[in-house]
Amino acid sequence: MRHPSKPTLFAVALLAFTGIFSTPLRAAMDLPLPSAPQVSAGSYILVDYHSGDVLAEKDADKRMEPASITKLMSAYIMFREIEAGRLKLTDLVRISKKAWRMPGSRTFVEVGTQVPVNTLLQGLIVQSGNDATVALAEHIAGSEDTFVAMMNQEAQRLGMKNTHFENVTGLPHPNHYSTARDIAKLARALVHDYPEFYKYYSEKKFRYNNITQPNRNLLLWRDPSVDGMKTGHTDSAGFCLVASAKRDGMRLISVVLDDRSENARATSSEALLNYGFRFFETKKLYAAGTPLKQVRIWKGASDTLALGLAKDLYVTYPRSQYNKLRATVNFKPTIVAPARKDESFGTLDVSLNTRVIAERPLIALQAVDAGNLWQRMSDGVRLWFH
Repeated sequence: MRHPSKPTLFAVALLAFTGIFSTPLRAAMDLPLPSAPQVSAGSYILVDYHSGDVLAEKDADKRMEPASITKLMSAYIMFREIEAGRLKLTDLVRISKKAWRMPGSRTFVEVGTQVPVNTLLQGLIVQSGNDATVALAEHIAGSEDTFVAMMNQEAQRLGMKNTHFENVTGLPHPNHYSTARDIAKLARALVHDYPEFYKYYSEKKFRYNNITQPNRNLLLWRDPSVDGMKTGHTDSAGFCLVASAKRDGMRLISVVLDDRSENARATSSEALLNYGFRFFETKKLYAAGTPLKQVRIWKGASDTLALGLAKDLYVTYPRSQYNKLRATVNFKPTIVAPARKDESFGTLDVSLNTRVIAERPLIALQAVDAGNLWQRMSDGVRLWFH
């Protein structure tokens, strides 16, 4: 890969990173790649975890019933509460009659008993227990309805524009829906924000109340690179699966909705993951906070300003195309102090075969205050001639 080029004129339009790209990478690059495998799911998406690039999709913005995939958001809120210190894994949760009576998948907690948060989280994640999920929601928020409001607020913050929750379990409701793209955003956020809790999703079985139940994610047995995430099923939603796998440092996330059977959703997910790993690769090109360009700043206490990235830059591209990547630094031709730390002064563009595949703001890595009177006056004269 060629290193950043000499400065060009400042690009007027800055594109900020917005999560998951809406255009499949294969189409955007216009390269001779094989099409994604044909799978039986009604809707799906395959994304790279680090870059957020879409490698394959089908009806990814179609509103669908998420079934127990809903519990990814339920768990996300619970992990947030633990991290904030408002909930502890050792806290005891009293099981209400409502939680005990929940239909569908169950952890088999008994009404009136007190169960540790850690145990209920395992029941929620491994067994997809509706009873455990409701019990935790009530413990945290006082009622399921209040917890659902927290879920919808978090969905908006994460940019899940086509998602609305009506319950914490994913039981059918006409106003309870999401999309494959939104679910992929949530899955990426969960892995990134709470890696210490992600380990729960790789547990193959869980035993509680003398009952052992297996994790329904069949890929945990089929593919050693798969380490999560969540299954879902109702008669109206079909069979759903969010799967995440990591090979050679590259992590992919697939979301399969409305498939025909438990085996079909696993087969569809496996085919998508294998396609992504076989034909694409992801690399970190530049680290956050690393100076990529030292530029002249006028009328400042310092003559130079270091520009870099706020976040690590990962790029996903077709295999064997790394040497064709080109990086270009674009920045304002004239920068005048003061400059605030993290203020944007240009872009870093990464292109492949003349197509820009990544664009990130170039920010000031440190503040530069306005210079003294002499510095401002002398630079003013230099600028006049410059």
